[in-house]
Amino acid sequence: MSENVVLQMKNIHKSFPGVRALQAVDFTLRSGEIHALMGENGAGKSTLIKVLTGVYAKDEGQIFLSGQEVTVHSPEAAQKMGISTVYQEITLCPNLSVAENMYIGRNSQIYQNWRKMNKGADAILKALDIPAKATQQLGTCSLAVQQMVAIARAVDTDCKVLILDEPTSSLDEQEVAKLFKLMRDLRSRGVGIVFVTHFLDQVYEICDRITVMRDGALVGEYAIKDLPRVQLVSKMLGKELDDMSDIHGEYESCKKQEGAPHVFEVEGLSSDAGVGPFDFYIDKGEVNGFTGLLGSGRSESVRAIFGADRVTGGVVKKNGNRVKIAKPIDAMKNGIAYLPEDRKRDGIVGDLSVRDNIILASQVLKGFLRPYSKAEAQKLAEEYIQLLNIKTASADTPIKALSGGNQQKVIVARWLLTHPEYLILDEPTRGIDIGTKVDIQKLVLKLASEGMSITFISSELDEMLRTCSRLIVMRDLKLVGELSGSDLNQSKVMNTIAGGEEQNEEN
Repeated sequence: MSENVVLQMKNIHKSFPGVRALQAVDFTLRSGEIHALMGENGAGKSTLIKVLTGVYAKDEGQIFLSGQEVTVHSPEAAQKMGISTVYQEITLCPNLSVAENMYIGRNSQIYQNWRKMNKGADAILKALDIPAKATQQLGTCSLAVQQMVAIARAVDTDCKVLILDEPTSSLDEQEVAKLFKLMRDLRSRGVGIVFVTHFLDQVYEICDRITVMRDGALVGEYAIKDLPRVQLVSKMLGKELDDMSDIHGEYESCKKQEGAPHVFEVEGLSSDAGVGPFDFYIDKGEVNGFTGLLGSGRSESVRAIFGADRVTGGVVKKNGNRVKIAKPIDAMKNGIAYLPEDRKRDGIVGDLSVRDNIILASQVLKGFLRPYSKAEAQKLAEEYIQLLNIKTASADTPIKALSGGNQQKVIVARWLLTHPEYLILDEPTRGIDIGTKVDIQKLVLKLASEGMSITFISSELDEMLRTCSRLIVMRDLKLVGELSGSDLNQSKVMNTIAGGEEQNEEN
C-alpha cells in the first residue's frame, strides 16, 4: 500500500432485502487529494459512504485507515478515527452561535467555558480563513459560510478523511468559490477529501481523481486528466451519451389553435414573498421557464401562480375566464400541479410508502372521505412506477429509502396522477444524476407533445435551453425580459440577466 494512502476500502459488499446495493467495490483515497465519487442516483455512492462512516455494517470486505485494518461500528467511532462527513442538508443549529455549533456535543469542558470556547473557535476560523466570528449567530451567516462552519467542526477533530456530500447544491458561484478555497487549503494540509457532486464543471475544477460507480459496482478510478467529460458521462450511464442538445427533435410539438385563449394567464400578479407585479401566460403544449440568478424570483413567481405564497394582487385567467387562486387547493382544482424546489421539505413524506406518496395529491382532490381502496392505490402506484421507471423494491417501500432521483420521479408521478392541464416543475433535476435528468427532460417534452402546458425551472441554463421554447428572465424579484426563437441562447440570456432589458410587451 502506498505511503500516502489514507483510506482503502476493498471488496465491499452490502445487501438489503431484494437489493444488492454494493458488489465488490474498491475505493482508495490519498492524503492531500480531492477525490470525486461519481455515479447516477442509485449507483451506491451513499451506501458506500454509510458503510465507511458506520451507519451500515458491511456484509463483506475490508477497510484500512493509514494501512491499519479497522472496523467502523458507528458514526461516533468513525469520527474518533478521523473520518468526518458534512452532508448536503446542514445539520447545525442556526439559533446558536458559530462557536457553540463547533463545540456542542463534542467537548463538554470547553463548552462550559465560553471565553475559551470563543477563543478556540476564532482561532480555527482564522486558520481556515472562514469569514465568520465565534460569537456570531450561525443563522445570520450565508449558506456557504454555514457549510464552512460545518467543515471546520469536522476537521477540528484530527480529521484525516473529510466526506463532502453535495455541499454546493444550494450555493451560488461566489459561494462555491469560497468553499473551493477552503477545500484547497485543507488539501494542502494533507486532508483527504471525498467530494460527492452532480456538477461536472465543479469536478473538473477542483478534483484530482474520480471514482465512478454504477448499479452498486465499481466502474473504475481515473486521474482527472485522463477522463474527458463525455467519457465520464458515458461511464456513469453505461452507454454512449445521446446528443442531448436536440432532444426537442424526438417529440412533435403540440400546435396552438389560432385564436385560442392562453391556457393560463396572470396580470399584475404579486405575493407577500415580494415578487411582482408581473404578467405571464402559457399556451397549450408549451414548455416555458423562469430563469435568473439565485434569489431572482424564479421560485417566488411560480409559488404565486400556484397560491403557495399569499397572493397580494393581480388577476388569474384560465382559458380566458377569470378564476380565483388563493391557496394550493384552488390551483389543483383548476388543473395546476406544482413540484416544489425543495423535495425533502415540501415534496416527499418520508415515512410514507412510495404508493401513498404517489396517490397523495389525487386523494386530496378526491376527498379524504372517499379514500382509495388498497387495491386501487396499488394499481395506480404500479402503473406510475412502471411509466416513470421508478427504481424501488416495491410500492410499499418507504420513499425515504429511495435515491434522490427516484424520490423526484415519485413526486412527478403524484402530480401526473391528478391529470393536470398545467404542470409547474421547480428544479426537478437538482441533485440527481445525469441519466435521470435526461429522463425527466424527455418526459417533459413528451407530455408537452401530448398537450400539457409546462413551466420548467432549472439553475442549469443549458438544461433550460434544451427544454424550453420560451424563457422569462427574472432579476431582483422582477420580470426583466422574455426570450424565444433565435434569442434563445446562452449569451442573450446572460446579457438580459445582467442588463435588465425591459419586459417584452407582446404578451
